[in-house]
Amino acid sequence: MSQQLHAVTGAGGFIGAHLVTHLKAKGHKVIAIDIKAPQFSTIDADLYKVMDLRTNVAALAKLIEGVDRVWHLAANMGGMGVIGNPDYDLDVMQDNLRIDMNVLEASMMGKVGRLLFSSSACVYPESRQLMDRSEALHEVEAYPAEPDTEYGWAKLTTERLCALYSTRGKLETRVARFHNIYGPLGTWQGGREKAPAAICRKMAEARRDGEDVIDVWGDGEQRRSFCYIDDCLSGLEALMESSYALPLNIGSDRSVSINELVRLVAAVAGVEVRLNHVVGPVGVRGRNSDNRKCLEVLEWSPQVTLEEGIAVTYDWIEGQVCASGS
Repeated sequence: MSQQLHAVTGAGGFIGAHLVTHLKAKGHKVIAIDIKAPQFSTIDADLYKVMDLRTNVAALAKLIEGVDRVWHLAANMGGMGVIGNPDYDLDVMQDNLRIDMNVLEASMMGKVGRLLFSSSACVYPESRQLMDRSEALHEVEAYPAEPDTEYGWAKLTTERLCALYSTRGKLETRVARFHNIYGPLGTWQGGREKAPAAICRKMAEARRDGEDVIDVWGDGEQRRSFCYIDDCLSGLEALMESSYALPLNIGSDRSVSINELVRLVAAVAGVEVRLNHVVGPVGVRGRNSDNRKCLEVLEWSPQVTLEEGIAVTYDWIEGQVCASGS
C-alpha cells in the first residue's frame, strides 16, 4: 500500500497508541488526536494534537481535511467499574455521543476518504447474554436493541449514525465491534482497567507482597472472550481496507470464565493463589464473539493465543507495578 495520510482519534488511549505505531511502521503519515498524551508510550505520530472532541467541530474538520483514513477510537470508557457504574452513566452517554457526532460531522466537512468507527460488543442485547455459556454473538443479533449499559446504547446509536452518513452519501464508513481487546501499554489501575489488566495487576501485587489471595468480582463464572492487541490491529486494517460497510465483530471466539482467566494469569506469574469472591459489577453472564462473518469477508481470525497474549501483558504490568511501588 502506498503512503497515505491517516488521523487517529483517541490516540492517547490503549488501542489508539498501538494503532499510531502500527500505521507509522507501515509507512503512513499520521495525525494523532486526543484530549491527553499517551500515558505509557512515546508519541510516534507526525503531528500530535491535544483537542477536546466534545467541541471544536470546525477546528477538527480543518485539521483532518483531505486525509485518506480516519480511525475513530476516542471514547469515554473503562472496565465494568466505569461503564457498569450508574454514577458514570450520564457522562458516558453525553461524552460519547458528542464526540462521535462531532467526529462524523468533521470528517464529512473535511471530505476524508473513509472513517472507521470503534464500536463495542456492549451493543448486543442483555437478554442474549444471561447464561455463563451463552451462544456466541452474531452481528445481526444486535436487534431488537437491548444493550446492558448506557455505553452500549451510545455505541449502537453511533453505528446507526455511521449507516446514515454512508447511505446518504455523506461519508464512507466502517464499523468494528470490539470484544475485550487487551495487551501491554493499557490502563492497569485507577478503576478504568479491564479484567485482564486488573487481574494481572492483582497477581503482580500478590507476588510482590507474598500474598496468596486474589479478589474476584462476583462468583467468577461470568465468561468473556479476549483479543490481543496485535490481532485487533490486523483485523482493523483488514476491515478498513475492505468493501464491507456493515458492523463486524473484531475479537476472539474463545471464551473463558473470569476464574479460569485468574488461574491462567497465576500460571504465567508462577504463583498459587486462592480466589476471594467479593461483591462488584460483573456485567452480563456470558459474552463471546461469533467470528464467522469476519472470517468470511476479511479472511481474518486471531492468531495470538490467550496464553501467549497474557504472558506478554503480565510481564509488562508486573514491570509497572514494581516501578510504581504502589
